[in-house]
Amino acid sequence: MRLPLLSLILAAGLLAGCAHQPPVLAPQPLADAGAAIERFIAQRQLPGAALWIERAGQGSYHRAYGQRAVDPAPEPLDETTVFDAASLTKPVVTATLVQLLRERGQLDVEAPLQRYLPDCGGVDKAGITLRHLLTHSSGLPSGLPRSGPTGDWTGQAGAERTACALAPTAAPGTLFRYSDVNFILLGRIIERQAGMPLERFAEQALFKPLGMADSGYLPLQRIAAARIAPTERQPDGHVLRGEVHDPTARRMGGVAGHAGLFTTTADLARFARMLLAGGVAEDGRRLLSPASVALLTTPQSPPELAEKRGMGWDIASPYARPRGSLYSDTSYGHTGFTGCVLWLDPTSRSFYVLLSNRVHPAAGTNVLPLYGELGTLAAKAVGIAPAR
Repeated sequence: MRLPLLSLILAAGLLAGCAHQPPVLAPQPLADAGAAIERFIAQRQLPGAALWIERAGQGSYHRAYGQRAVDPAPEPLDETTVFDAASLTKPVVTATLVQLLRERGQLDVEAPLQRYLPDCGGVDKAGITLRHLLTHSSGLPSGLPRSGPTGDWTGQAGAERTACALAPTAAPGTLFRYSDVNFILLGRIIERQAGMPLERFAEQALFKPLGMADSGYLPLQRIAAARIAPTERQPDGHVLRGEVHDPTARRMGGVAGHAGLFTTTADLARFARMLLAGGVAEDGRRLLSPASVALLTTPQSPPELAEKRGMGWDIASPYARPRGSLYSDTSYGHTGFTGCVLWLDPTSRSFYVLLSNRVHPAAGTNVLPLYGELGTLAAKAVGIAPAR
């Protein structure tokens, strides 16, 4: 039977329209990624998680799995859940703000630490630059002790005094050691150079311009506790919810350069798109210059070090497990102790986000194998094939 001419025209138009549809993410790797998360939930390595996978021009996949809380009562997780992002604070907030100040002429990343924090005196620190802090090659210890020069410390000023009293254990530029101390000092430098508290500068210069409406420090000041994923139960029975999990950041009042960011997968997706677009936000406004993006995301470590870091982002180090087996060597990212990952690949213009509260109701879980598995599956989902 012959089709009417109008039907033929319509059919041809539909076929033509289908031919011009953008490719979609591969469904099987997405299903496998969800199954991997569900498997770790069943093994009680985390109560729940939110996942976001995206490639420019191919769309995105995002979904929540499991529970937001299990103690004292189960609560279903949804995609509006706000998570404690732990050390994602370092690259997302602190490193980005350093570059914004550099562009304004208010910071020199090659300058010595002592130019901006004169009280970090002593010959042993004279050679430490902001570049060393940003690439974890300063030689400073990994964390702050509970007691400083004047006994037990509290507050941001106390943390700064304690950090400045620490002696490096290696000459600057000769050793890679991932260190919270580096970014605690950077956070204090940002506050001085910006002339305002870190949380306010982050809101004005980063979160608000990018439309990251649910991101920031001290979430209980603006977000209902019910939306926030709780973390660890404390020895006194108190469950942290909206209070930063990192004990050093908590002693600093919840605001620090190394931890304290609370955020969602949707907000981190906005941030990731900006980086992959060379510093341009979704509304077309430029947040960062191409030079700043390059400093953040390409190797900036001392050349003699095998571990390669940008000025904030991990590229090739023992912490780069979330890359998986398929993403390119130019991909970069970071993790957070609470069970968080943001990994980006400029070659394919793709990224994935995992946010979880694996430390709820208690620490001691291990999601590192999940990171590697998700990295490989995210790459497959966006169409990256194994090298032949």
